[in-house]
Amino acid sequence: MLITNMKEEFKVIANLIEENTRVLDVGCGDGTLMDYLKKNKNIDPRGLELSKRKIQESLGKGLSVIEGNAETDLKQFPDKSFNYAILSQTLQAFYNPEKVLDELLRVANIAIITIPNFAHINVRLQLLIKGKMPVTKNLPDEWYNTPNLHMCSIKDFFEFCDKKNLNLFKALTIKNQKISEINKRNLFSKNLFSELGIFLIKKK
Repeated sequence: MLITNMKEEFKVIANLIEENTRVLDVGCGDGTLMDYLKKNKNIDPRGLELSKRKIQESLGKGLSVIEGNAETDLKQFPDKSFNYAILSQTLQAFYNPEKVLDELLRVANIAIITIPNFAHINVRLQLLIKGKMPVTKNLPDEWYNTPNLHMCSIKDFFEFCDKKNLNLFKALTIKNQKISEINKRNLFSKNLFSELGIFLIKKK
């Protein structure tokens, strides 16, 4: 059974990952997702994290985590070292997200990427009505202290994968604890009403 305090996003990610596989969690935080994968999916995951405090929390759970930045430190991992590389709501915080995606798909067969959707209707309305940078559940920071540098939408990510010739073979979103698929037929509505996009990509 999934632990009750695990984020809905992590529950979806965990269900996408096969048992007995090699997993790298990039920006693993306090190791919540890694801990679940280890205990429930027979996986011995590896983590990469910047925060020393969160690294200590992960190590306290018996997890294997090293300090590092995805933009500079993924190069230490050999090609195809992992079956899956996870990047949860962090892509928009990198100076060069394209480079990070390239590295993720070098070290893993499949990358699982999640992004807060900047085209969600609440974001649009806040910009339209208030004329200010939006603050939402998935975008909780003010403009002056946000770590986000390259905000994008679900539609942007679809178009990016097309442009870069990446195989976006599964796209999901969560709303009121319900999971639904995103595809090119419903892209307009999902881009408008989804707060979070979850994507599985690999090289063609």
